[in-house]
Amino acid sequence: MTDPIWKRDEIESPCVRVCLIHPEARLCVGCYRTTDEIARWSRMTPEERRTVMADLPARAPRLTRRRGGRAARIADT
Repeated sequence: MTDPIWKRDEIESPCVRVCLIHPEARLCVGCYRTTDEIARWSRMTPEERRTVMADLPARAPRLTRRRGGRAARIADT
């Protein structure tokens, strides 16, 4: 294609198609981006994307697992 948009050198999206926003942390549980980052991703500069990508691994610990359910009942016994 000759359209310049297909020749841009950009960071790919960190999306892993597990799109669910954690209700307390307000982060996507799949890629760890905020809803604002997800919405603005296509309009971000490559530098902004690199900054977000560098921050994502540090966000993972903010998403804690639920304490309820079967696993919690088994652990209590």
